[in-house]
Amino acid sequence: MKALVLEDDDLFSELLETVVAGVRPGMRVTVARSLAEAFRKTAEADYDLIIADWNLPDGSGLDLVRSLRSDNKAMPIVIVSARADRESVLRAAHYGINGYITKPVDVRVLHQRLTGLLAEAPAGVPPVSDYLAAALTTVTQLPTDLNPSEILELTERQSELSASQLAERWRDQPALTLRLLDVANSASFRRSGEPVETVRDAISLIGVAMALSQALALSLDVSSHIHHPPLRTLAETYHHKALGVARSAQALSLRLKKQPAPFQQAGLLSRLGEMAVIKVLDEYSAQGGALEDGVEKQLLQEWTAPFGNRLKVHWRLPLGQRELIGAVHSLASDCTREDQLLMRAAALDAEEATGVAEYLRLLRRLGLKEPEHKEIRQP
Repeated sequence: MKALVLEDDDLFSELLETVVAGVRPGMRVTVARSLAEAFRKTAEADYDLIIADWNLPDGSGLDLVRSLRSDNKAMPIVIVSARADRESVLRAAHYGINGYITKPVDVRVLHQRLTGLLAEAPAGVPPVSDYLAAALTTVTQLPTDLNPSEILELTERQSELSASQLAERWRDQPALTLRLLDVANSASFRRSGEPVETVRDAISLIGVAMALSQALALSLDVSSHIHHPPLRTLAETYHHKALGVARSAQALSLRLKKQPAPFQQAGLLSRLGEMAVIKVLDEYSAQGGALEDGVEKQLLQEWTAPFGNRLKVHWRLPLGQRELIGAVHSLASDCTREDQLLMRAAALDAEEATGVAEYLRLLRRLGLKEPEHKEIRQP
Protein backbone atom coordinates (compact mmCIF):
# COMPACT_ATOMS: atom_id res chain seq x y z
CA MET A 1 0.00 0.00 0.00
CA LYS A 2 1.08 3.58 -0.66
CA ALA A 3 0.38 6.68 1.39
CA LEU A 4 1.04 10.36 0.77
CA VAL A 5 1.72 12.75 3.65
CA LEU A 6 1.27 16.44 2.80
CA GLU A 7 2.91 18.51 5.55
CA ASP A 8 5.33 21.44 5.35
CA ASP A 9 6.70 21.24 8.92
CA ASP A 10 9.83 19.07 8.81
CA LEU A 11 9.64 17.54 12.28
CA PHE A 12 5.90 16.95 12.16
CA SER A 13 6.07 15.39 8.70
CA GLU A 14 8.76 13.00 9.97
CA LEU A 15 6.46 12.00 12.84
CA LEU A 16 3.50 11.45 10.52
CA GLU A 17 5.72 9.36 8.24
CA THR A 18 6.71 7.13 11.17
CA VAL A 19 3.11 6.67 12.33
CA VAL A 20 1.69 5.97 8.87
CA ALA A 21 4.48 3.54 7.95
CA GLY A 22 3.64 1.47 11.03
CA VAL A 23 -0.09 1.21 10.45
CA ARG A 24 0.08 -1.74 8.07
CA PRO A 25 2.81 -4.15 6.93
CA GLY A 26 4.32 -3.03 3.65
CA MET A 27 3.02 0.55 3.84
CA ARG A 28 5.13 2.84 1.66
CA VAL A 29 5.06 6.51 2.59
CA THR A 30 5.82 9.50 0.37
CA VAL A 31 6.12 13.00 1.85
CA ALA A 32 5.16 16.20 0.01
CA ARG A 33 5.99 19.54 1.64
CA SER A 34 3.91 21.81 -0.58
CA LEU A 35 0.55 21.71 -2.33
CA ALA A 36 2.22 21.90 -5.74
CA GLU A 37 4.42 18.93 -4.91
CA ALA A 38 1.38 16.94 -3.71
CA PHE A 39 -0.52 17.64 -6.94
CA ARG A 40 2.50 16.49 -8.92
CA LYS A 41 2.92 13.28 -6.92
CA THR A 42 -0.76 12.33 -7.08
CA ALA A 43 -0.70 12.90 -10.84
CA GLU A 44 2.30 10.57 -11.17
CA ALA A 45 1.07 7.72 -8.94
CA ASP A 46 -1.99 6.31 -7.20
CA TYR A 47 -2.19 6.26 -3.40
CA ASP A 48 -4.25 4.24 -0.94
CA LEU A 49 -4.23 6.88 1.80
CA ILE A 50 -3.77 10.67 1.99
CA ILE A 51 -2.83 12.63 5.13
CA ALA A 52 -2.96 16.36 4.43
CA ASP A 53 -2.32 19.49 6.47
CA TRP A 54 -4.87 22.26 6.07
CA ASN A 55 -2.56 25.27 5.92
CA LEU A 56 0.39 25.15 3.53
CA PRO A 57 2.76 27.82 2.19
CA ASP A 58 1.18 27.69 -1.27
CA GLY A 59 -2.46 26.94 -0.48
CA SER A 60 -4.79 24.65 1.44
CA GLY A 61 -4.77 20.88 1.75
CA LEU A 62 -8.52 21.06 1.13
CA ASP A 63 -7.74 22.00 -2.48
CA LEU A 64 -5.99 18.65 -2.86
CA VAL A 65 -8.94 16.87 -1.24
CA ARG A 66 -11.41 18.53 -3.61
CA SER A 67 -9.34 17.54 -6.63
CA LEU A 68 -8.90 13.93 -5.52
CA ARG A 69 -12.53 13.49 -4.58
CA SER A 70 -13.63 14.45 -8.08
CA ASP A 71 -12.12 11.18 -9.32
CA ASN A 72 -12.00 8.94 -6.25
CA LYS A 73 -14.79 8.86 -3.67
CA ALA A 74 -13.50 5.89 -1.67
CA MET A 75 -9.82 6.60 -0.97
CA PRO A 76 -9.27 7.36 2.76
CA ILE A 77 -8.30 11.01 3.31
CA VAL A 78 -7.46 12.52 6.69
CA ILE A 79 -6.98 16.23 7.40
CA VAL A 80 -4.52 17.31 10.11
CA SER A 81 -4.87 20.85 11.37
CA ALA A 82 -4.27 23.17 14.29
CA ARG A 83 -7.84 24.42 13.76
CA ALA A 84 -10.05 22.81 16.39
CA ASP A 85 -13.23 24.91 16.09
CA ARG A 86 -16.52 23.34 14.99
CA GLU A 87 -16.83 25.51 11.88
CA SER A 88 -13.47 24.32 10.53
CA VAL A 89 -14.28 20.67 11.20
CA LEU A 90 -17.64 20.97 9.41
CA ARG A 91 -16.04 22.80 6.49
CA ALA A 92 -13.47 20.02 6.04
CA ALA A 93 -16.15 17.35 6.39
CA HIS A 94 -18.03 18.98 3.49
CA TYR A 95 -15.19 17.89 1.20
CA GLY A 96 -15.74 14.21 1.99
CA ILE A 97 -12.80 13.50 4.29
CA ASN A 98 -12.64 10.33 6.40
CA GLY A 99 -11.05 11.85 9.47
CA TYR A 100 -10.00 15.12 11.11
CA ILE A 101 -7.07 15.14 13.55
CA THR A 102 -6.13 18.28 15.50
CA LYS A 103 -2.61 19.36 16.42
CA PRO A 104 -0.78 18.61 18.60
CA VAL A 105 -1.42 15.05 17.47
CA ASP A 106 -1.95 12.20 19.92
CA VAL A 107 0.11 9.44 18.30
CA ARG A 108 -2.09 6.67 19.72
CA VAL A 109 -5.30 8.27 18.45
CA LEU A 110 -3.87 8.83 14.97
CA HIS A 111 -2.60 5.25 14.83
CA GLN A 112 -6.02 3.89 15.86
CA ARG A 113 -7.90 6.04 13.36
CA LEU A 114 -5.67 5.06 10.46
CA THR A 115 -5.73 1.38 11.43
CA GLY A 116 -9.52 1.47 11.37
CA LEU A 117 -9.63 3.20 7.99
CA LEU A 118 -7.36 0.63 6.37
CA ALA A 119 -8.71 -2.47 8.12
CA GLU A 120 -10.65 -3.71 5.10
CA ALA A 121 -8.36 -2.45 2.35
CA PRO A 122 -7.02 -5.27 0.14
CA ALA A 123 -3.30 -5.78 -0.23
CA GLY A 124 -1.85 -7.22 -3.41
CA VAL A 125 1.21 -9.47 -3.22
CA PRO A 126 3.64 -9.22 -6.17
CA PRO A 127 6.64 -11.53 -6.67
CA VAL A 128 9.14 -11.20 -3.83
CA SER A 129 11.85 -9.68 -6.05
CA ASP A 130 9.42 -6.96 -7.23
CA TYR A 131 8.37 -6.32 -3.64
CA LEU A 132 11.98 -5.88 -2.52
CA ALA A 133 12.75 -3.63 -5.47
CA ALA A 134 9.76 -1.40 -4.62
CA ALA A 135 10.77 -1.25 -0.95
CA LEU A 136 14.27 -0.20 -1.94
CA THR A 137 12.90 3.11 -3.24
CA THR A 138 11.30 4.05 0.08
CA VAL A 139 12.40 4.44 3.70
CA THR A 140 12.08 1.15 5.57
CA GLN A 141 11.75 1.17 9.35
CA LEU A 142 13.76 -1.44 11.21
CA PRO A 143 12.26 -3.95 13.68
CA THR A 144 12.07 -2.63 17.22
CA ASP A 145 11.57 -4.08 20.70
CA LEU A 146 10.18 -0.85 22.14
CA ASN A 147 7.31 -1.31 24.59
CA PRO A 148 4.50 1.26 24.13
CA SER A 149 3.64 1.24 27.84
CA GLU A 150 7.23 2.10 28.74
CA ILE A 151 7.28 4.98 26.25
CA LEU A 152 3.98 6.29 27.65
CA GLU A 153 5.41 6.15 31.16
CA LEU A 154 8.41 8.19 29.99
CA THR A 155 6.09 10.65 28.26
CA GLU A 156 4.24 11.33 31.50
CA ARG A 157 7.47 12.53 33.11
CA GLN A 158 9.18 14.02 30.06
CA SER A 159 9.84 17.30 31.89
CA GLU A 160 12.25 15.40 34.15
CA LEU A 161 14.18 13.74 31.31
CA SER A 162 17.28 14.99 29.52
CA ALA A 163 18.68 14.12 26.12
CA SER A 164 21.57 12.28 27.80
CA GLN A 165 19.21 10.13 29.87
CA LEU A 166 17.15 9.09 26.87
CA ALA A 167 20.25 8.43 24.75
CA GLU A 168 21.61 6.13 27.46
CA ARG A 169 18.27 4.36 27.83
CA TRP A 170 17.96 3.75 24.08
CA ARG A 171 21.59 2.95 23.31
CA ASP A 172 20.79 -0.66 22.28
CA GLN A 173 17.85 0.26 20.01
CA PRO A 174 19.13 0.42 16.40
CA ALA A 175 15.72 1.20 14.90
CA LEU A 176 15.13 4.17 17.18
CA THR A 177 18.76 5.32 16.93
CA LEU A 178 18.47 5.42 13.16
CA ARG A 179 15.10 7.14 13.16
CA LEU A 180 16.19 9.88 15.57
CA LEU A 181 19.35 10.56 13.52
CA ASP A 182 17.22 10.67 10.39
CA VAL A 183 14.76 13.17 11.87
CA ALA A 184 17.46 15.34 13.42
CA ASN A 185 19.54 15.46 10.26
CA SER A 186 16.47 16.37 8.24
CA ALA A 187 15.98 19.43 10.44
CA SER A 188 19.68 20.06 11.05
CA PHE A 189 20.71 20.12 7.41
CA ARG A 190 18.04 22.69 6.64
CA ARG A 191 19.09 24.90 9.56
CA SER A 192 22.85 24.74 9.85
CA GLY A 193 24.22 22.36 7.24
CA GLU A 194 26.07 20.47 10.00
CA PRO A 195 25.21 16.76 10.39
CA VAL A 196 24.16 15.27 13.73
CA GLU A 197 26.21 12.19 14.61
CA THR A 198 25.03 11.07 18.07
CA VAL A 199 21.63 10.19 19.50
CA ARG A 200 22.14 12.62 22.37
CA ASP A 201 22.70 15.48 19.94
CA ALA A 202 19.71 14.34 17.87
CA ILE A 203 17.41 14.42 20.89
CA SER A 204 18.82 17.79 21.96
CA LEU A 205 18.02 19.20 18.51
CA ILE A 206 14.49 17.87 18.04
CA GLY A 207 13.53 17.98 21.73
CA VAL A 208 12.61 15.32 24.28
CA ALA A 209 8.90 15.54 23.43
CA MET A 210 9.44 14.85 19.71
CA ALA A 211 11.92 12.06 20.49
CA LEU A 212 9.33 10.37 22.70
CA SER A 213 6.67 10.79 20.02
CA GLN A 214 8.94 9.12 17.48
CA ALA A 215 9.63 6.30 19.95
CA LEU A 216 5.92 5.78 20.58
CA ALA A 217 5.16 5.75 16.85
CA LEU A 218 7.81 3.08 16.28
CA SER A 219 6.57 1.02 19.23
CA LEU A 220 3.08 0.95 17.67
CA ASP A 221 4.37 -0.37 14.33
CA VAL A 222 2.18 -3.42 13.66
CA SER A 223 5.08 -5.20 11.99
CA SER A 224 7.75 -4.08 14.44
CA HIS A 225 8.39 -7.64 15.59
CA ILE A 226 9.38 -10.35 13.15
CA HIS A 227 6.69 -13.03 12.91
CA HIS A 228 8.03 -15.41 10.24
CA PRO A 229 10.05 -18.01 12.28
CA PRO A 230 13.15 -18.34 10.04
CA LEU A 231 13.29 -14.55 9.63
CA ARG A 232 12.92 -14.09 13.39
CA THR A 233 15.92 -16.34 13.98
CA LEU A 234 17.96 -14.38 11.44
CA ALA A 235 16.90 -11.07 12.99
CA GLU A 236 18.00 -12.22 16.44
CA THR A 237 21.34 -13.37 15.03
CA TYR A 238 22.10 -10.09 13.27
CA HIS A 239 20.90 -7.99 16.19
CA HIS A 240 23.24 -9.95 18.48
CA LYS A 241 26.11 -9.38 16.03
CA ALA A 242 25.43 -5.63 15.93
CA LEU A 243 25.32 -5.38 19.74
CA GLY A 244 28.62 -7.25 19.91
CA VAL A 245 30.33 -4.83 17.54
CA ALA A 246 28.88 -1.87 19.46
CA ARG A 247 30.24 -3.15 22.77
CA SER A 248 33.68 -3.89 21.30
CA ALA A 249 33.82 -0.51 19.58
CA GLN A 250 32.94 1.23 22.82
CA ALA A 251 35.67 -0.61 24.71
CA LEU A 252 38.34 0.10 22.08
CA SER A 253 37.40 3.77 21.79
CA LEU A 254 37.76 4.19 25.55
CA ARG A 255 41.20 2.54 25.44
CA LEU A 256 42.16 5.10 22.79
CA LYS A 257 40.65 7.92 24.87
CA LYS A 258 38.05 8.73 22.22
CA GLN A 259 34.40 9.70 22.66
CA PRO A 260 32.69 6.29 22.42
CA ALA A 261 29.21 7.32 21.21
CA PRO A 262 29.92 7.54 17.42
CA PHE A 263 31.71 4.18 17.43
CA GLN A 264 29.10 2.48 19.55
CA GLN A 265 26.34 3.75 17.26
CA ALA A 266 28.21 2.68 14.12
CA GLY A 267 28.44 -0.82 15.58
CA LEU A 268 24.76 -0.79 16.46
CA LEU A 269 23.89 0.15 12.86
CA SER A 270 26.40 -2.20 11.24
CA ARG A 271 23.70 -4.71 10.25
CA LEU A 272 21.13 -2.24 9.05
CA GLY A 273 21.12 -3.73 5.53
CA GLU A 274 20.32 -7.23 6.82
CA MET A 275 17.71 -5.96 9.27
CA ALA A 276 15.98 -3.86 6.60
CA VAL A 277 15.75 -6.83 4.23
CA ILE A 278 14.42 -9.05 7.02
CA LYS A 279 11.76 -6.44 7.90
CA VAL A 280 10.63 -6.17 4.27
CA LEU A 281 10.51 -9.95 3.85
CA ASP A 282 8.46 -10.25 7.03
CA GLU A 283 6.02 -7.66 5.69
CA TYR A 284 5.84 -9.66 2.47
CA SER A 285 5.03 -12.83 4.41
CA ALA A 286 2.40 -11.01 6.53
CA GLN A 287 0.62 -9.96 3.33
CA GLY A 288 0.39 -13.58 2.17
CA GLY A 289 3.58 -13.81 0.14
CA ALA A 290 5.19 -17.23 0.09
CA LEU A 291 8.85 -17.70 1.04
CA GLU A 292 10.30 -21.06 0.09
CA ASP A 293 12.45 -22.94 2.60
CA GLY A 294 15.95 -21.50 2.74
CA VAL A 295 15.24 -18.63 0.35
CA GLU A 296 15.69 -16.04 3.13
CA LYS A 297 19.48 -16.40 3.25
CA GLN A 298 19.72 -16.27 -0.54
CA LEU A 299 17.66 -13.07 -0.65
CA LEU A 300 19.79 -11.57 2.12
CA GLN A 301 22.96 -12.23 0.13
CA GLU A 302 21.41 -10.57 -2.92
CA TRP A 303 19.71 -7.57 -1.32
CA THR A 304 21.65 -6.64 1.84
CA ALA A 305 24.24 -4.46 0.10
CA PRO A 306 21.70 -2.53 -2.03
CA PHE A 307 19.49 -1.90 0.99
CA GLY A 308 22.40 -0.97 3.23
CA ASN A 309 23.87 1.49 0.75
CA ARG A 310 20.57 3.05 -0.29
CA LEU A 311 19.17 3.37 3.21
CA LYS A 312 22.29 5.06 4.58
CA VAL A 313 21.49 7.83 2.13
CA HIS A 314 17.73 7.75 2.74
CA TRP A 315 18.27 7.96 6.48
CA ARG A 316 20.71 10.86 5.99
CA LEU A 317 23.51 9.26 7.95
CA PRO A 318 26.56 11.56 7.93
CA LEU A 319 29.41 10.46 5.65
CA GLY A 320 31.68 9.82 8.63
CA GLN A 321 29.10 7.50 10.17
CA ARG A 322 28.71 5.60 6.89
CA GLU A 323 32.48 5.12 6.67
CA LEU A 324 32.60 3.73 10.21
CA ILE A 325 29.81 1.28 9.39
CA GLY A 326 31.54 0.24 6.17
CA ALA A 327 34.79 -0.45 8.03
CA VAL A 328 33.00 -3.09 10.10
CA HIS A 329 32.67 -5.24 6.99
CA SER A 330 35.84 -4.48 5.05
CA LEU A 331 38.87 -2.22 5.09
CA ALA A 332 41.30 -1.26 2.36
CA SER A 333 44.81 -2.57 3.03
CA ASP A 334 46.27 0.94 2.73
CA CYS A 335 43.72 2.56 5.09
CA THR A 336 45.42 4.74 7.72
CA ARG A 337 42.41 6.38 9.35
CA GLU A 338 42.42 5.46 13.01
CA ASP A 339 38.64 5.55 13.43
CA GLN A 340 38.11 3.04 10.64
CA LEU A 341 40.92 0.80 11.93
CA LEU A 342 39.16 0.84 15.29
CA MET A 343 35.83 -0.26 13.81
CA ARG A 344 37.38 -3.11 11.85
CA ALA A 345 39.18 -4.30 14.97
CA ALA A 346 35.91 -4.10 16.92
CA ALA A 347 34.18 -6.26 14.31
CA LEU A 348 36.88 -8.93 14.55
CA ASP A 349 36.81 -8.77 18.33
CA ALA A 350 33.00 -9.22 18.35
CA GLU A 351 33.39 -12.29 16.16
CA GLU A 352 35.78 -13.70 18.80
CA ALA A 353 38.45 -13.65 16.12
CA THR A 354 40.94 -11.98 18.43
CA GLY A 355 43.61 -14.50 17.54
CA VAL A 356 43.38 -13.76 13.83
CA ALA A 357 46.51 -12.12 12.42
CA GLU A 358 44.50 -9.22 10.96
CA TYR A 359 43.17 -8.32 14.40
CA LEU A 360 46.64 -8.32 15.93
CA ARG A 361 47.98 -6.15 13.11
CA LEU A 362 45.16 -3.68 13.68
CA LEU A 363 45.91 -3.49 17.40
CA ARG A 364 49.56 -2.74 16.68
CA ARG A 365 48.61 -0.03 14.19
CA LEU A 366 46.32 1.48 16.82
CA GLY A 367 49.13 1.41 19.37
CA LEU A 368 47.26 -0.97 21.67
CA LYS A 369 48.66 -3.90 23.59
CA GLU A 370 47.99 -7.31 22.08
CA PRO A 371 45.80 -9.72 24.07
CA GLU A 372 47.73 -12.28 26.07
CA HIS A 373 47.55 -16.04 25.57
CA LYS A 374 45.81 -15.84 22.20
CA GLU A 375 46.55 -18.36 19.51
CA ILE A 376 47.54 -16.54 16.33
CA ARG A 377 45.58 -18.01 13.44
CA GLN A 378 45.72 -17.02 9.82
CA PRO A 379 42.35 -16.01 8.39
